[in-house]
Amino acid sequence: MNTAVQGQVEAGAAGRSGSRLVEVAFRVRELGILAALALVVIVTTAVNPRFLSVQSIRDLLLNASIIALLTVGQTLVVVTRNVDLSVGSVLGLTAFMTGTLFVGRPGLPVVVALLAGILVGIVCGAVNGAVTAVGKVPSLVVTLGTLYVFRGIDYAWAGGRQINAADLPDSLLSLGSGRFLGVPYLVAITVVLVAVAAYALRSYRSGRELYAIGSNPDAAVLAGIPVGRRLFAAFVLSGAVAGLAGVLFTARYGTVDATAGTGFELQVISAVVVGGVAIFGGSGSVVGAALGALLLSTIGSAIVVLRVPSFWQQAIVGALLIGAIALDRLLALRIAAALRQRSVRSAG
Repeated sequence: MNTAVQGQVEAGAAGRSGSRLVEVAFRVRELGILAALALVVIVTTAVNPRFLSVQSIRDLLLNASIIALLTVGQTLVVVTRNVDLSVGSVLGLTAFMTGTLFVGRPGLPVVVALLAGILVGIVCGAVNGAVTAVGKVPSLVVTLGTLYVFRGIDYAWAGGRQINAADLPDSLLSLGSGRFLGVPYLVAITVVLVAVAAYALRSYRSGRELYAIGSNPDAAVLAGIPVGRRLFAAFVLSGAVAGLAGVLFTARYGTVDATAGTGFELQVISAVVVGGVAIFGGSGSVVGAALGALLLSTIGSAIVVLRVPSFWQQAIVGALLIGAIALDRLLALRIAAALRQRSVRSAG
């Protein structure tokens, strides 16, 4: 009995050591992103001082907000060793739905549109989660399929129509362009959602279990974690966030058609990976993913200011992705080696 208790104590100590090492890795990655962001801003400002003006900063934050918002839901999925490729299509579907609602009912409260968008996103996320968690189909295959299904529904619904800002009420458009104490509403919503998700992942058992699933799904099952329910919930939340982002997309840009959000899934996954969320699952943070979105958006704006050919943006993003994946793998190997050494010392 004493031997069993001692083993549990040693296992607990190893787990705490592993958690501390992973947390340190998080902080290092986030600081690295901030350093890269600062470097891009400094270099661009040296060429064009107006790049750091108050209005320019607002524009940078607004441009990054939609993608940063989508990274919240995507992070919940990626840390479980899965991926949601349908977020761009869900955004496009809810964006056009929002425009259609307001064209038919101009006096509709904005809150109702927000709830409707979230509800549609939840339904789409539930489809992804059910097939992945219950049907045991790889999420890459499932969400690649629903990417086209949801986009097809959007195209069939739109029928070539386009909704313009002139067709939408000021109450909705002000949500995308208005400010409170100088801070755009869209930026404030994104920051609040990132903060809530970061706190939930860190402080609640259900959040920590998502990391456990991504680290080792088989061990998570043996530990009694309801893996199926957690995966289903992660996809539902990802869909809900994408639905919310669709409503905010319409509020931000005004003009909406069936192509809204096309290609966003790749931008979101790029931001998540560059932000330090391991594509292999089990590690990463919502804050890092949002910073990754801000970094990529800032690079895109800096390239325009510096008059660099646009194809270099894709090359830079590709290089950052490869570097981030290589760094994730290196950190994982270093952490595993450190834990093995500590276990050997503890056994000795």
